[in-house]
Order: sequence, then structure tokens, then C-alpha cells
Amino acid sequence: MWAMSAVGCRRLGAVGSAAIAAGGWVAGALPARDPWGLWVRHGSAAGVAGAVLAYLGLTLLVVAWWRYRGTGAQIRDTLVTLAWWVTPLLLAPPLYSADVYSYVAQGAMVLEGHDVYTAGPSVVDPGGLGGVAAASVGGNWTDTPAPYGPFFLILARGVTWTADGAIVPAVLGMRLLALGALVLIVWGLRHLAREHGGSESGALGFGALNPLLLIHVVGGMHNDGLMIGLLLAGVVFTLRGRWIAGSALVGLAVMVKSPAALGLLFIGVLVGRAAAGPLVRRTAKGLLAPGLVAGAVAVAVTLIAGTGFGWLRTQSVAGDIHTPLSATSDLGLALGTVLHTLMGTDPDVIKGAVQTLGLAAALALIAHLAWRAARGRVDPVHALGLALLALVALSPMVQPWYLLWGTAVIAATTWHGRAGGVLAVLSAALVYETHPSGSTPPYGFVLAGVVCVIGTRLVLREPAARRDAHVPGPRRAGDDADRAAGEVVEAAGGT
Repeated sequence: MWAMSAVGCRRLGAVGSAAIAAGGWVAGALPARDPWGLWVRHGSAAGVAGAVLAYLGLTLLVVAWWRYRGTGAQIRDTLVTLAWWVTPLLLAPPLYSADVYSYVAQGAMVLEGHDVYTAGPSVVDPGGLGGVAAASVGGNWTDTPAPYGPFFLILARGVTWTADGAIVPAVLGMRLLALGALVLIVWGLRHLAREHGGSESGALGFGALNPLLLIHVVGGMHNDGLMIGLLLAGVVFTLRGRWIAGSALVGLAVMVKSPAALGLLFIGVLVGRAAAGPLVRRTAKGLLAPGLVAGAVAVAVTLIAGTGFGWLRTQSVAGDIHTPLSATSDLGLALGTVLHTLMGTDPDVIKGAVQTLGLAAALALIAHLAWRAARGRVDPVHALGLALLALVALSPMVQPWYLLWGTAVIAATTWHGRAGGVLAVLSAALVYETHPSGSTPPYGFVLAGVVCVIGTRLVLREPAARRDAHVPGPRRAGDDADRAAGEVVEAAGGT
């Protein structure tokens, strides 16, 4: 296989990132209107050309990332490379998703006094601060209540108010938040890798340089980045014996997106294992104490935000929107259609039942991982990453960037192991699933499938000695962790 130096990968990835940004100016998720005339559509021909340029740039970025992982670069080189790859995206319009317009519109809803947990962006005053953003929201989300926590809505409200209704400053304000999340992820990956005796550069190369993270957290400004950063920070504090601060940070992460609550379970494992006294006392402390701290944070943030506790009932609203990456939704839809044709049963009931079974299976896998972690058979942090992946694999709604939830944690533990190989292939493939405009064209799945095949062949051909050659440190997650990874991968149908 052809080789490339770290500097060569850095330059190739920077060219790819610049091509993505350039293509995004005409083919990205552009607003419905831009009074400044910066992010405007230039016709179908220009849109096609921009999309082709973005896809070519994406391919260069993926190749550069794949090769960079084997260069053995030092931490400073990796941080410089990250800066090179991120910089071209900073002033680009929203890329690969229009969700940022929902964020801005929801911030405007809070400012206008609407209940974001009972109504969608369509209620925003068209001539108000969030009018352009609301008009730019994707069709599925126009009347959908916010599935996000009050902490994120406080930030969205601040950005919307500061931008004073101008769509470009509002989007760039959200990108500043995304950059802050990226910085927090970098900090968390470095310190978690250090706690596990692994390579900081390797963790950053796998996690922070990951093209899936760059295009969806920096380019698309998804708030998943903030959730991940706070979750990682909470785990770092817990490993250092400051579990109260760690639980509080995870509580803030939950107030962005609810899947972060899984972190409390594995923080509880760490707390219980470190506690003194009888087994019952240690178990009770681990199960209850982190949750109580995070619950207090959630209540305080909700009261400060003034948005009410409606977020408790809107966590499942996204599941009503079908996404092709959800295996349980696809299976439920297919089974429901067949049974409706044969027996006249309601297909929605069948689909809902399959989705519920999927979530039940995910909970069983998560409980199994927590039990193994509590008994010392798998590293609790690694188990958290696997648990997040199990939740994504069996969730009723799956988006490409959801893979980052567990990938960021795995990056800090055993990015070089079996789970890391699977996630590297999936990360490289899923970047192709979404068009720069945020749509999901059929050919995106074809491209993703082709990359899966190529990536799998490359991983299988890669000698174990080369894969582990740049993984210093006396402590690694171990063979048992990789066996646990294999169990989850097989149970989750490959994810």
C-alpha cells in the first residue's frame, strides 16, 4: 500500500477540506434567503458542480485521514494538522445538514416566549429575529418540538439575540459553539488517552481528525459535538477522583442531548469501584450518587432557562421521523408493510413494536456491559463507548453523526483494536451518505457501501504489527475489552 508522511497527509487533507468548503458555497445547506448576498443559490448547474467538488474534497480528506493514522505523528503535529483541516470550514455555509437553522429558530422561539417543547419553528415571527432561520428549516422539522435540553437552548438563545436576526452571523455564532465543542473534545481525548496509558496523538488522529466529526460538528454544527465534549470532560474528572464535578458535567451534557445520560451509569461503576465499605454501600453509591448530582444540575439549568420541563416528554419525537440508517425502523417498516398486505394489520403498530424491541435489546446490551465493567472484566470507559454504539445501532432514529457518540470514547481507549477498525470503516463510509445540502440521495448509500467494502479489505490486509506500532504506553484496554467489542459488534449487526 502506498505510504504518505504526516506532512503529506496534512496538506492533502487541507486541500480536501478547502474543496469541501468551496463546493459548499454553492451546494451546501444554504438559507432560504440571505440579505447579505453571501450564501445564495446560483442555479442547478452550479449546484451540481459544487456538489461534485465537495465529494472530491471529501474523498481527499478521507484518504488523508486514513493514511495519517499510520504515520506515528507526534501530538504537536496532530494538533497542527487539525488546525489545517478545520480552518477552510470556518466561514463556509452550513454543510451536510440544515439543523443549524432549527437551532437558531428555537433560540428565537425562546426569545419570543414560545414553548419550544410543544411547537416547532413554524410559529416564529417571519419578520422577527429567527424568521429567515425558520424559513430555512427542513420540512420534517418545521412543526417538530425541540428534542434538546434547556442548556443548549440557553446557548441558542444567546447566539440568536447577539446576531440580531442576521442569518450569516447567527450561523457563524453557532459555528463558534461548535469550535468550542471541538476544543473540549480534543482536551477530553488527550486526557482520557493519558489516563489509559495510550497515545494522545493516536486518540486525536482517530477521534478529532475523523472526517465524520469535521464535516458534521464543524461543518454542520451539530450539537452532538457539545454533548460529546461535556461527556468526555465528565469522565476525565471522574477518573481523577472528582466524581461530583464529573457527574455535573455529564448532567450538562444531558441538558444538550439525552443520550449522554448513559455516561452516568458508567461513572456510577467507577464511583462504586472506588468507594470504601460493604458491597451494598458501594453499589448504592454508584447507582444513586451520580444521578442525584446530575439531576440537581438538570433542575437548576431548567429553572434558569425558563423553558419548563417539557424536554422530559420530547425525547422521543425524533423517532417519529424515519431515517434509513435505523435498522429497527427499516425492519419494522418492511415487516409492517408485508403484514398489512397479507393480514390488513396497521403497519405503524408493527413498526413501533419492532422499534421498542430494538430499544429493549439495546438496554440489555448496555446492562451487560455495565455488569462486566463493575466486575472488572472490561474497562468502564471503553464499555461506555460500546454502550453508546449499541444504543445508536438499535435506535429508532439514526443519523450518520450519531456514530460519533461512541467513536469519541473508543478513540481514547482502544482506537487501534477491533472496535477501532470497525469504526474507522464506518466513519469513512458514512461521510458519503449525506449530500452537502443535507439531503440523503440514494447514490449516497451506494457510495457508502463501496467505501465499506474497500475499507474492510484495507483493515483485513493491515498487519497487526503495523496497526499497533505507534501505540505507546504500558496500559491498554486488553484482550477482554476487544472481546466485549466483538460481542457488541455482532449483537448490533455490524455497528
